[in-house]
Amino acid sequence: MTLPAAALTSSAGNSTMNNVEPGLLGFLVVAALGVALVFLLRSMNKQLRKIPPPEESQEAQEAQAGTADAEAERAKRG
Repeated sequence: MTLPAAALTSSAGNSTMNNVEPGLLGFLVVAALGVALVFLLRSMNKQLRKIPPPEESQEAQEAQAGTADAEAERAKRG
């Protein structure tokens, strides 16, 4: 038996060893991660809904009042 022939026969015998598939365990791990992700996203949305909206600052309120006053003056003139 020559060296190339020995290499061919040994590689043919190991072809099943190189043909690895994830199987049931891989599927269960991915499915568990998906279920955990769904529950985490639902919990995050619930927590984000509890946060009150930011109140307008004093400067923003003054700017809006100034804009409204300017528009009222333009309406009187025009």
